[in-house]
Amino acid sequence: MQPPVPGPLALLDNTEGFARRKTSLWFVGSLLVASICILTIGLAATTRTENVTVGGYYPGVILGFGAFLGIIGINLVENRRQMLVAAIVFISFGVVAAFCCAIVDGVFAARHIEPRPLAAGRCQFFSSEVGYVHDAYQTEVTCHSFNGQCPLKVKSSTCYCCDLYNCQSAESSPTYYEFVGVSSCQDVLHLYRLLWASAVLNVLGVFLGILTAAVLGAFKDMVPLSQLAYGLSAAPQILCNPAQQVLAYTGFCPPSAPLPTCSSYPLPLQRCGHLPASTPRDPPLSEDLQPTTPLSVPAHFLPGEKPPPYTP
Repeated sequence: MQPPVPGPLALLDNTEGFARRKTSLWFVGSLLVASICILTIGLAATTRTENVTVGGYYPGVILGFGAFLGIIGINLVENRRQMLVAAIVFISFGVVAAFCCAIVDGVFAARHIEPRPLAAGRCQFFSSEVGYVHDAYQTEVTCHSFNGQCPLKVKSSTCYCCDLYNCQSAESSPTYYEFVGVSSCQDVLHLYRLLWASAVLNVLGVFLGILTAAVLGAFKDMVPLSQLAYGLSAAPQILCNPAQQVLAYTGFCPPSAPLPTCSSYPLPLQRCGHLPASTPRDPPLSEDLQPTTPLSVPAHFLPGEKPPPYTP
């Protein structure tokens, strides 16, 4: 159990840590809202017509999942770093996908949809005939354009523009002249606006995703000051017995017993410093109890030194 943190450190932990957490949650929440908007607008643009299936809703799914993981990681205490790393990875993939979809939606809306004849009312809408299934009935209409007149086959529930159809060329026009599966020609104008809105939202998702990933990267490496203070206040641990690998705090190791100090001279009857010396009260030994054999103590002499004379 961790000890309580001192007053100044606790105040610093509550203020700075709460501010960083709040900033991270603000960025992640904004990215989540932007991803929901990208997903909604992209799906609306993709399902508006049957022959135009362009719409960048994929980045909304990836960025939204990354933002969801970021919210969970910010509120975690354990495994926070792993969860935030996963969130940053998903947000990075979402940024790349949003950049690509923004280019595709913008280029398609600028090059393949011409809003002027649609806004001027020069396009016609062919609805399905009574008793026919959708997309099972086709009719032939005559288009009058600048290049002359020519027949054009259209399906039911189709908005077609003869001004955009080239009668003299057999190649398909780069500009869409018909849009299948709409309820009116106004749906095509809505599609044009949705594509540009999807492109703008994807660009916003790119910048917001980069900022969110940077904020989460700084937040995942932040150590709480309470844990830092606890780590600094703990006493260092040392190894008391290397053979048993026992960890103990400083001051708990028993002091080693000092070795008896003896003189370096090899005298026969030399006594060690810690052996109890005989006092005058001890009775002298009798001649019968005295050892008859002399004590033989191995002697070590320095070079050039003569041994002492032998005394019986």
